[in-house]
Amino acid sequence: MEASDRDRELIAVMRQYFAMKAELESLKEQLEAAREAAGEAIGVFYDPCQNAEHAADLQRSHRLRGEMAWLMQRAEAWGRAASGTDEHDRSEGEPEPEEWQSFEKRADALFRA
Repeated sequence: MEASDRDRELIAVMRQYFAMKAELESLKEQLEAAREAAGEAIGVFYDPCQNAEHAADLQRSHRLRGEMAWLMQRAEAWGRAASGTDEHDRSEGEPEPEEWQSFEKRADALFRA
């Protein structure tokens, strides 16, 4: 089966998502190690206004989360378009199809390189 341009776009989006996810996980580990070494309270350490030393990394982690959410929305939109269904077409009482539940977990398993 040959991949379409849309499929290749989805693969590129998911690769970018998981690259960012790995970067965020690494950054979180580094920040938490620094917090523990400094003996700082979570609320103080993770506040960029109170922690100038790590403010850039804290802001980067927030940006990564936002970018990851945007990429996941693109992937979900691709999935809706590919399946020919739209959330608005379903009745209010009808649950989400099983295929949409835990999308991130399934995508993680499928696209992790």
